[in-house]
Amino acid sequence: MRIIGIVGSPRKEKGNTGRLMLEVLKSAQQQGATFETVALPGGTVLPCLACDTCHKKGFCPQRDEFDDIMGRIMASDGIVLASPNYIFNVSAQLKAFMDRCCGVIHCLGFEGRYGASVVTSGGGDEAPIAEMMNHFMITTGVTPVGSVWATMGSFEGDEFPDEIVVRARALGRKLVDDWRKKNVPADIAERKVRFAERMRQLMLYRKDEWPYEYQYWQKKNRL
Repeated sequence: MRIIGIVGSPRKEKGNTGRLMLEVLKSAQQQGATFETVALPGGTVLPCLACDTCHKKGFCPQRDEFDDIMGRIMASDGIVLASPNYIFNVSAQLKAFMDRCCGVIHCLGFEGRYGASVVTSGGGDEAPIAEMMNHFMITTGVTPVGSVWATMGSFEGDEFPDEIVVRARALGRKLVDDWRKKNVPADIAERKVRFAERMRQLMLYRKDEWPYEYQYWQKKNRL
């Protein structure tokens, strides 16, 4: 299994979020997976311009690191998204990447991959952010297997408590195990089916305006 970890933090892999993500990835590595990481410190992936080029032609005209990251994702079997809690949401850096995936979402372009989410904060409220990240993965075609988070203000020092490390490592093992067994929980499968139908209807509605995506769905025999 090949996994890519994407951390949306200006502190990159050395910050709390990056360190917790690495606990997940290294645990997956112990199960036979390989991994690489990509940091989004800011400015490397620019915000979406709402130009519709991805819908019409299948590519983004902006020249930054987005295409390179997309290539790495397409060469992977799993994705771990990691973000600090910035005002009760993912970081602007990770959100910019998510927004640039609008064409991916319309085409469920990451289908077949498995994923997990990682969140850290100073004072809490990580669960809704992790759910948002997992929902994003569902809309791209990924099957999320779970999440892990840490409230840094709830313990002394910079080292994660054993219980958090245990959860992170269990998540890494589950990511590999679910991918190997192709496990898809019933509730996740239902959400994926509902969203796919929503996108199918959108393609039918916008078929003249978004020729690339409409033809993509035709080639997949989904219309």
